[in-house]
Amino acid sequence: RRAALAAGAALIIVVTAAVALSTSGLGGSKPSRTSAGAGNSTPSTSAGRTGSAIDPGSGRTSLGSYGEEASWVVAENKLPGTTAWHIWWTPKTGYIEAFANTTYAAVGDQVKLYVSSTARTYRVQAFRMGYYGGDGGRLVWTSPTETGHVQPACPVTPGINMVSCANWAASLSLRVTSAWLPGDYLLKLTGSGREQSYVQLTIWQPSSHATYVIMNRSFTEEGWNAFGGYSYYQGEGPCPAGSGSYPVCDRARVVSFDRPYDSGNGASDFLSNEYPLVRFCEQHGLDVTYATDVTISEHPTWLLQHKVLLSLAHDESWSLSERVAAQTAEKHGVNVVFFGAASVLRHVRLQSSPLGPDREVVDYRDPTEDPLNGNASPLEVTANTWGSPPTDWPESGFVGEMYAGYLQPGTPSFPFVVYDASAWIYKGTGLHDGSRLPGLIESDFDHATQSYPMPSDLQVLGHSPLPLSDVQTDLGQWGNDTYSDMTYYTDAASKAGVVDTGDNNWVNALTPCSANSKNCPAGAVARITGNVLWLFGQGPAGRITPSVPNWQSVTPAGS
Repeated sequence: RRAALAAGAALIIVVTAAVALSTSGLGGSKPSRTSAGAGNSTPSTSAGRTGSAIDPGSGRTSLGSYGEEASWVVAENKLPGTTAWHIWWTPKTGYIEAFANTTYAAVGDQVKLYVSSTARTYRVQAFRMGYYGGDGGRLVWTSPTETGHVQPACPVTPGINMVSCANWAASLSLRVTSAWLPGDYLLKLTGSGREQSYVQLTIWQPSSHATYVIMNRSFTEEGWNAFGGYSYYQGEGPCPAGSGSYPVCDRARVVSFDRPYDSGNGASDFLSNEYPLVRFCEQHGLDVTYATDVTISEHPTWLLQHKVLLSLAHDESWSLSERVAAQTAEKHGVNVVFFGAASVLRHVRLQSSPLGPDREVVDYRDPTEDPLNGNASPLEVTANTWGSPPTDWPESGFVGEMYAGYLQPGTPSFPFVVYDASAWIYKGTGLHDGSRLPGLIESDFDHATQSYPMPSDLQVLGHSPLPLSDVQTDLGQWGNDTYSDMTYYTDAASKAGVVDTGDNNWVNALTPCSANSKNCPAGAVARITGNVLWLFGQGPAGRITPSVPNWQSVTPAGS
């Protein structure tokens, strides 16, 4: 029944997307939410702006050893960089906290910042994150000195436990000019008492036809954000007897972008689960552009202007519009890479906040609590996972495999084990069947299984045993182990290729190791990643290297 419903849901989605594409075309996306009209007189701050003559739309590309390269990315990363974007210390007293009124913006847009701080004064610096000779960032803009003040407490909405700081007053605004090239930006706030924090901002280019799209996973980051005491995974207050331990009863049912992040000095896990791939792509001059999952949700046809979608580590929360966009793109030949486990696992939807459209992310995790249950399409109802009723649309038919579980807290990492060393993905690595890359499997993991819909031409590239004593899983066991898999398949019709790394440490493992590190996997991970981007950057991967199904020969049998 689950497989049949999943197939039915997929059919509904494909038909719906096809109709949308036929009626709207590539120019049918709605305007940017943050676009400032010609009559908007709100002043922007521009002190210390660093201009650039680089044109990201120049279109000059060539195939390099790590993928399709763009002359503008090469030129951009030759500009002077800086390490000043780093936060090196935390003050003993005082704080500075902030959020923006959008997760992404384009040239011409106005971005508002909401800041609460005990600092007497502060300033904001915008750094475009990349390679820049190893410095990692380039200063693009600096605000005037601003006066700090403490904003009011952020209320919690009873019943859904949503924390929102929409009651804060806007502190300053900035206008995105042509100096802000497409990219991932960290806005660094520094107070007069050395208070420091970040705000993330992605600059996208609506007219982009770049080869690769790096999609930031703001839904997942916000879902884990416990600022004010509540996230999808934790809350405050007692739970009644018999309510179960997961998901916790006092969790948030709705989370808001209208609040700071409680981790990563305000950057959440950007620096570990996203930035290493950004740095890698920019270091090798790849023809990359940037978006967030909110961008894709609001502009679903935009993906069709590109060749490859790059989903980052632990990209678990997806909206219906985002998933339709990605699967429609794949059906039109756009390759997809999932650089983490648990991708497309949680089902969310967007709604407006007092500060604007699509600022709140809904995920009840229990369909009986969701007001849309029985009152709207099952494809909009948020259950525990995409594969749960009433949606019944597991991710495996798209990703290639299923979310399988996680390593117990405090458990050390486990090695990645090569399964099919003859595959194109291992070219130039020197690896062989059974080679082990130490320290690569951490956190969550995926597993190829026939228990759910799966591509018939699935090729297993990595098959890494994990001791049952150290993991939590309900997706099979073989002796004392279960397995984390890396997979590849190609679509029979569109020829698009889809790779899933099957673990949540792949992106972080691209971080260069120190000189005295032993058994560092970064070199091999970089070469494998480069092989994926090289093949996928040339268009539908199945036209060049179709997958060679081997899932039936994986041992132990059925694993």
